[in-house]
Amino acid sequence: MTKWAKSLIRLSTFEVETLQKRLAEVVTRRTHVEMKIATLDAEYELECTRAISDPTIAHHLSAYKNGFKHRREAAAADLDLIVREEDGVRDQLGGAFEDLKKFEHVAEVTHLKQVAAAKRVEDAALDEAAIRISVGQAAGHAKRRA
Repeated sequence: MTKWAKSLIRLSTFEVETLQKRLAEVVTRRTHVEMKIATLDAEYELECTRAISDPTIAHHLSAYKNGFKHRREAAAADLDLIVREEDGVRDQLGGAFEDLKKFEHVAEVTHLKQVAAAKRVEDAALDEAAIRISVGQAAGHAKRRA
């Protein structure tokens, strides 16, 4: 394999690995925001059930509900942004992986062409040696007959 092919493959591999790490980080952030939304929903449900049994909590439930809506909307907006970022990173990762495979394919084809060229040179050398041997043997037979 040539130096340029090794360098391209190494760079492409690095890019793929970097994007994989970034994707893992984005997925972790998405999971945390999803858990935050689930926690907010659970807390709201808990406050609603507590409000049924306690009239003072029921009095403050509307204020709690407004705060809950704002926090949930902010978390949902964050989640939407993170999902779009994740889609973008996945697209970039797919492109980088395709590039890596292209470089690996080019390197393999180049290597195979080098092997074929070396084989042709070896075959030509063996053909030439065979011709020399057969010419030498023919000359040796001609001397013996004479």
